Amino acid sequence: MKDVTHSLPSVILDHIQAHNAPDPAAFAATFAPDALLNDARREWIGVDAISKWAEKEIFGDNVRVELVNAFEHAGTYIVRLKNDGDFDKTGLPDPIILTNYFKLIDNKIAELIVILNMVSYPENPVPGVR
Repeated sequence: MKDVTHSLPSVILDHIQAHNAPDPAAFAATFAPDALLNDARREWIGVDAISKWAEKEIFGDNVRVELVNAFEHAGTYIVRLKNDGDFDKTGLPDPIILTNYFKLIDNKIAELIVILNMVSYPENPVPGVR
């Protein structure tokens, strides 16, 4: 895996910035029209569905993210983000590091899978994950 923590594609940086702004329109603009998002084993397809999800789960809960590290592997960007906000943190690790798997097409997010990984390997340590 190639470390791209300091050289992420602009659309991923725009996505993070819109997430934190908060700017729902800019957030939606980072996705391809038929994008797939999977968060916590739930799927949304298309910008309209993703925007409705984000309205509640991102912007409604005032979720903010901070880049921990990022890697590129076989065309997928693996981006670890520290998450905080006004959501129920019961049973979650502290800090909450979610791994975001981005697939891009034409500088848009075509697929985003968000996972709370429970295991980290020595070669790619994630703070707070064993």
